[in-house]
Amino acid sequence: MSDPEPKGQIELRTEQRLLELDRAAWQRLEGTEHPFLAWDFLSGLETTGCVSPERGWYPMHLTAWLDGTLVAAAPAYIKGDGMGDFSRDWGYQGALQQLGGHAYPKLVVGIPFSPVTGPRILVAPNFDHSLAARLLMNLAREAARSMELGSIQVLYHSEAEVESLANAGMATRTLMQYHWRNYDYSGPESWLDRLPGRKRKQIRKERRAPASQDIAIETWRHADRVERNASGEGPELDFPDIAFELYRTTCEKYMWGGTYLNRDFFEILFTDPALSQSVELVTAQRPGAGAPAEIVAGAINIASPTHLYGRYWGCHEEHRFLHFNVCLYHSIDECIARGLEVFEGGAGGEHKISRGFEPTLVYHSLWFAQDHIQNALTQALARDADEHRAGIERWKAQNGLDRDRS
Repeated sequence: MSDPEPKGQIELRTEQRLLELDRAAWQRLEGTEHPFLAWDFLSGLETTGCVSPERGWYPMHLTAWLDGTLVAAAPAYIKGDGMGDFSRDWGYQGALQQLGGHAYPKLVVGIPFSPVTGPRILVAPNFDHSLAARLLMNLAREAARSMELGSIQVLYHSEAEVESLANAGMATRTLMQYHWRNYDYSGPESWLDRLPGRKRKQIRKERRAPASQDIAIETWRHADRVERNASGEGPELDFPDIAFELYRTTCEKYMWGGTYLNRDFFEILFTDPALSQSVELVTAQRPGAGAPAEIVAGAINIASPTHLYGRYWGCHEEHRFLHFNVCLYHSIDECIARGLEVFEGGAGGEHKISRGFEPTLVYHSLWFAQDHIQNALTQALARDADEHRAGIERWKAQNGLDRDRS
């Protein structure tokens, strides 16, 4: 079934800076309510220099216009490597080489430095999503061919977009993340009671650790931060600086890490009126005797009305189980208390399963410039997807989750 053709003149074009697009026009598109897809978040990455040609990111945003009105868009970037995009494209590099192909340079449709799920094809109300996907992917392929790019990658898009992107000629790739889901728990004990006894015992032991270490964990949302600094009780806290220094401790610890974000971007996150309401700082503090509390570790969460997204852990001191408490357990408690449906704790691995998270499929859609490679990998990726789905079904059956929960 073909997509409905709109009445009017369609124009497709790429934009090299998000600032070239009107903020109000972007924010009218469905999907921009996702905090990572807001104009302010994406443009902030560009204006602070975190995303720039000098850093290996060449913005080339895809747009579709109907009679001069923006009706569809996707954040997109040309890249010469996989650094910072969480594409995990090394998984098929061997197959590409055997087939005589290459992935780089590539066009990435996604959110820089953020492996969070959500829509990638942003569409005006009443404009057909399948048509928008077809138009923007046609534009992407035209640009890829003219610039001799090896591939197009649409990263961490929503499950709802799988079909429309496949109909637009993209091959579906599935990967695994581990998400926590809220089954209407009444409190932390309600959640723990659902877990097998061995896991429950271990989690309770880990959750007790901060108290024995004289460490208190709390979440600072926007109103809390404003009230804290307006109260006059103790010195004013520089929340952007606290968050950036914590983030930097992790980036500088690992040889493969990169300090992708700078201090200016954290300033935007915590002070921009359109972003700061969604940004939360989780801190682990050691209370001081007559002195300000000392922050020893922390992480950033970004919230939507239904999801909590964990990002940017860091620590100034190492304490046993502190990472799990700051990045997982405390935020699970927050989700239960606030009625949030899903907690995406980042791109980390299987250790989350023993801490109450569930294996969850996440989706990429791919296109390769050479037809024989596209055909071969489409079939291989479909087989991988079947294996991933079967693996999740086995896990659900083994854990008593083979029936849908509400």
